[in-house]
Amino acid sequence: MDRLLSNIKIEIPQGIYLKDPESSSLGKKIIQNSIVLIEDIGFEDFNFKKLGQLINSNESSIYRYFESKHNLLTYLTSWYWSWIEYQLVIETYSVNNTKEKLYKAIEIVTRTTEEDGKYSHINEVLLNLIMINESSKSFLTKDVDIENSEGYFISYKRVVQRLSEIIKAYNTTYEYPLSLASTIIEGALHQQFLKVHFKSITNCDNKTTPTHFFTNLILKTLSDGE
Repeated sequence: MDRLLSNIKIEIPQGIYLKDPESSSLGKKIIQNSIVLIEDIGFEDFNFKKLGQLINSNESSIYRYFESKHNLLTYLTSWYWSWIEYQLVIETYSVNNTKEKLYKAIEIVTRTTEEDGKYSHINEVLLNLIMINESSKSFLTKDVDIENSEGYFISYKRVVQRLSEIIKAYNTTYEYPLSLASTIIEGALHQQFLKVHFKSITNCDNKTTPTHFFTNLILKTLSDGE
């Protein structure tokens, strides 16, 4: 299985980038260090000049790969959701019991991220922190409808669709599987944010994880299907 996954290439919609960063060592260096820098200083203070200084490269060389820092952030979020999708596919494929599959799916989209050694230039732990703190900035823009029509968010939408299908398999009469799936996925990131920054308004902490909360919430919501 590890050998199979090591050969999987994370696919990103081509419109997001000008040149595929996976196609060169410089491109991979841009991705690797942009994750480190964005997590360190935040997306607002991040720019290509600072990234160029970090990787000892001209700012113009980064613009050959990405038109803007917004597109770079969208690339990172797309990569993350494609990575989550592969985990959903692989880890639930052989699970036939619908309740067990739902448990596993909730775990995958809500759990604490661990680094995956299959992608040496991607620190998934730092990328997950960026998702928690910055990912909404990739789509809360005036151009969201244009970018959506061009497929920028297809990876994210596929994760929602896959989780929705697992919900429907568990409870075929539930009327809102897409809404529930997107709520789990966005809510998990939000609860991770709250447990660090607004601890007084969440029950999630070092002992009670978002996985615990959403498993409890979803199973009670779908209890009519048992």
